[in-house]
Amino acid sequence: MTEQVGKITLDYTHYPGEDFYCDGVIEQEILEIAKKYSPLEFPKIIEERKSWPILYHLSELRENIVDWLPMNKNMKVLEVGSGCGAITGALARKAKEVTCIDLSRQRSLINAYRHAECDNVTIHVGNFQDIEPVLPCDYDYVCLIGVFEYGQSYIGGETPFEDFYKIIKKHVKSGGRLVIAIENKFGLKYWAGCREDHLGTFFSSIEDYPEGGGVRTFSRKGLEDIFKKCGETNYSFYYPYPDYKFMTTLFSDKRLPMVGELSDNLRNFDRDRMVLFDEKNVFDSLIKEEMFPFYSNSYMVVIGEEPDLTYCRYSNDRSWETCIKTEIVEKDGVKKVRKQACNEFSADHIHHIYDSYKKLKERYKGSKLSINKCKLLKETLPCVEFEFVNGVTLAEIMDEYLKKDDIDGFHELFKEYVKRISYGEEWKVADYDMIFANILVSGDQWTVIDYEWTVDHAVDTREIAFRSLYCYLLENEKRNKCDVSRALDYLQIKPEDMPDYQAKEINFQKQVMGRRMSMPQIRELLGQGMFAPVKWMGKIEESAGKDRVQVYEDKGNGYSEETSYFVEDAYVGEHSLELTLKVIADVRHLRIDPAMDSCVCRIKEFTFNGEPIPFSNRKAVTINGRMAGNSMVFATTDPNINVHIENMNCKSENEIWLSMDVNRMDAAICADLENELKRKIRL
Repeated sequence: MTEQVGKITLDYTHYPGEDFYCDGVIEQEILEIAKKYSPLEFPKIIEERKSWPILYHLSELRENIVDWLPMNKNMKVLEVGSGCGAITGALARKAKEVTCIDLSRQRSLINAYRHAECDNVTIHVGNFQDIEPVLPCDYDYVCLIGVFEYGQSYIGGETPFEDFYKIIKKHVKSGGRLVIAIENKFGLKYWAGCREDHLGTFFSSIEDYPEGGGVRTFSRKGLEDIFKKCGETNYSFYYPYPDYKFMTTLFSDKRLPMVGELSDNLRNFDRDRMVLFDEKNVFDSLIKEEMFPFYSNSYMVVIGEEPDLTYCRYSNDRSWETCIKTEIVEKDGVKKVRKQACNEFSADHIHHIYDSYKKLKERYKGSKLSINKCKLLKETLPCVEFEFVNGVTLAEIMDEYLKKDDIDGFHELFKEYVKRISYGEEWKVADYDMIFANILVSGDQWTVIDYEWTVDHAVDTREIAFRSLYCYLLENEKRNKCDVSRALDYLQIKPEDMPDYQAKEINFQKQVMGRRMSMPQIRELLGQGMFAPVKWMGKIEESAGKDRVQVYEDKGNGYSEETSYFVEDAYVGEHSLELTLKVIADVRHLRIDPAMDSCVCRIKEFTFNGEPIPFSNRKAVTINGRMAGNSMVFATTDPNINVHIENMNCKSENEIWLSMDVNRMDAAICADLENELKRKIRL
């Protein structure tokens, strides 16, 4: 009942014998990647394959959501819904023992192969409800990362989320922590035109899921209401940005985002989206009105003792040698800032920061520019600690001048900046990244708080000042009112010199990223578009109603909205569906969504090139529901029937004929029917 993959044990004691959840043929491709390549090679694979599922399941940025949690090698962790192991590796590195649970054997094998060297991981394959009774109740951490929203599907009943919470909470030891990461139903990205993450539809969560279904996300108040009903009062909210899936920054109630910080909003990796407004500008307005927590795209809740960490930023989407994280911790009212290597390859980079502090301190001794104090800590991975400096950034002060249309004041401040950073220009050391956002101002005290990109040679002050101004303007087009030409005249930079300065900035960015692509570049690589609402009106109207049939074609890159189409007039009666599909030879898999709601379907006729399709044979057909004879039960608003064309006797052009009855039914009833079928199968 067990299988060994490297040092990892897979336990099949509760495995029903088949996977009821699958993303199609792409999962087999991911499994082959996990078998053949090391995680160090995954970034390159992601760039080469240009596939959303591969990015989603294999990106190391997925680990960020749990990496910051205070764990040690004496702790036991339970991960529910471990999937392909996106966060399992991070947990295994930090904890003594990790227990995973996932329904899918194939996904669990992917997890095992990518973490085969971890000797502290056990993966239980099967339904959570079957496995849960045998789990111990002494876990230091229980992690529900992208899982709690499926409480209705996991548990069912009238109060599924409260029941799910109570069931899972009993496995947390006294003094332990339960961790939940979940989308915010009112996340700003949904208002701005992103599709709901689970359903792929516009505004579904904002409208409180009018079409029903087995997935629910919540507002902060909605989550708090669940906790209170369960008698829970000890919890802390955190705000992963842009969201919990590919988090780069973690905010807290003690350290909320500041104006200008939230500019990385175009994160539609899996689907096209609309762009209804500029999210950065709206976020800035919400921050000023102290409304950010309500509109945060995601939440992370730590139930139990509040961690000391109040802020964390990851820079691990760049070269391995420069991957670090920046943390703000607060203990006993004292705040500290830390920068730590994310891996052994970036250890030298941390040591370089400490050396840079000592050199810059000497250069600017006696000037009107202070270098934030820094010390090297003895940690598992190298870490430097800085004093926490109060003040406002120079960028914020400049913004205030522009807001008041005080262009003269702006340029006087810019001149003062140039004067202060030019001190000791002849020294063979310079902070190349001395941008306005990296300088904190408190009265006449200017402090450089980040000097990560210090170089051991002299740099023309004009080059640093130009780059600072260039970065400042790129962040917000409203800043162009500052009269750039006036600043360039002061720096004595002529128009013909501009290409050279811009080329230096491009080279610097290449140095930071190494050979890796940034996440915005990957988004472009995946080809997901952004459209004005008018271009989408036809599709929105086409998608109206629940009695629609959508067909997806997989030609080797998995299913996507871009390779799908709606079948017109597929319904020949209130509950009767008939359709003929022409399928060319390069289609490997075909997915038919018979409705846009939970339903019970009965197949009357199902043929491929005139021959009956053996839909009880999983090599021919799989569904994301339960099958009994000629009937299928779908307890999801996204029912699908997958026809595996590549396993059939194909011609250059093929024909599928499907005739069936479709009865839309309440999701809870369908879930009960599925569970009853599952019970009978076990018997």
